[in-house]
Amino acid sequence: MTLMSDTQKPEIPKIVSVDDHVVEPAHVWQAWLPEKHREKGPRIERHRFGKMKLVKGAKYEMELDPEGRWGDAWIYEDELVYVHKSHVAIPLSATPGGDKSKFDRSHMKMEAMTYEDMRPGCYDRDARIKEFEENWVDGSLPFPTFPRFCGQTFYEANDKELALACVEAYNNWMVEEWCGAGVNIPLTIIPLWDADLAAKEVLRNAERNVHAVCFSELPSALGLPSIHSGYWDPFFQACNDTDTVICMHVGSSSTNPTGSPDAPRGASASIAFNNPMTSLGEYMWGVLPRFDKLRIAYSEAQVGWIPYAIERSDYVWDHHDGWMSNKERMPVKPSTYYYGRVFGCFTSDYHGMKSLDEIGVDQVCFETDYPHTDTSWPHTKEEVSRMCEGLSDEMIYKVVRGNAIDMLSLDWD
Repeated sequence: MTLMSDTQKPEIPKIVSVDDHVVEPAHVWQAWLPEKHREKGPRIERHRFGKMKLVKGAKYEMELDPEGRWGDAWIYEDELVYVHKSHVAIPLSATPGGDKSKFDRSHMKMEAMTYEDMRPGCYDRDARIKEFEENWVDGSLPFPTFPRFCGQTFYEANDKELALACVEAYNNWMVEEWCGAGVNIPLTIIPLWDADLAAKEVLRNAERNVHAVCFSELPSALGLPSIHSGYWDPFFQACNDTDTVICMHVGSSSTNPTGSPDAPRGASASIAFNNPMTSLGEYMWGVLPRFDKLRIAYSEAQVGWIPYAIERSDYVWDHHDGWMSNKERMPVKPSTYYYGRVFGCFTSDYHGMKSLDEIGVDQVCFETDYPHTDTSWPHTKEEVSRMCEGLSDEMIYKVVRGNAIDMLSLDWD
């Protein structure tokens, strides 16, 4: 790794963030769905809500309370599915008087909120672009909110014809409206309940220059077939053939790793990388060897854990071959399929920045995670400068911009 002297300060190029989150505007499905589906399709209603609680399956218990806080809620198939919350979208109260320098993330709580309570950059495209330009960011890959990290909301729905229409409508809105004015880079979802339809949707979007799609880190945790079953092969093949990177956000399995059912939330959040680590081990041993151009990305998983995960896989491949027949199944080390194929994505990982040679200098991407509580906004440039201290200009460019451009097949400088 090429290092700079202690007296030098890094020059930070404009940042391309490979993980942010869009709070879908209220009009998305009512404007983009075919008219016959709009009555049952997602729509916004405003109600008062009391306490909320995150429960198993990455869902929320949401109590209607006539004395509670006003919140804008998504109604889908005539059911209350999701309420906007201030720990997911930065509330105006967190930046008093609009002063971003006074950003106080302690205001980001699990409480109901309306669109008017949020910073407009959470849900308004043009406000988002301005927000990012002021934050030294000129590229952003936005994960969904109401559909959840990989479209679980539509997978769990009853009417699959309507659900497919909702997936297609979301992707059309994403490509044509949200990403229609620069900065935002399209990230699409798939119908998780049908691998052939998923492949078809990948191909449809690839034709309009979309090269990123959401998927679950551990689909079997959602009750779906595993990545080893062959079920997903049409989807993998479509991504392989169109240079579409599979983006798996931490939590996209609707599970959080934990050792005890009563463990504090902080304990679970601290080890969230366990799911991506499990997923990476499975892809190196199973999927990547069969699809020679397939590339995957672990979003918000951080990267410091990757060197040992690779080392351990190679160790097991060699030392346990006698009873596992590893080399008969896979004649080369698992790490062979990691290098050049897997992107690690991080918000804040000082340890990872010291391990770039082992992780792969071309395989690390930065993310701002706006507008979630992990975000480095509005001081992203300063945060990146601290993390990249000591790196060469070439390395800094790769981490904050160049690798993302490669990952997303962008025709950018």
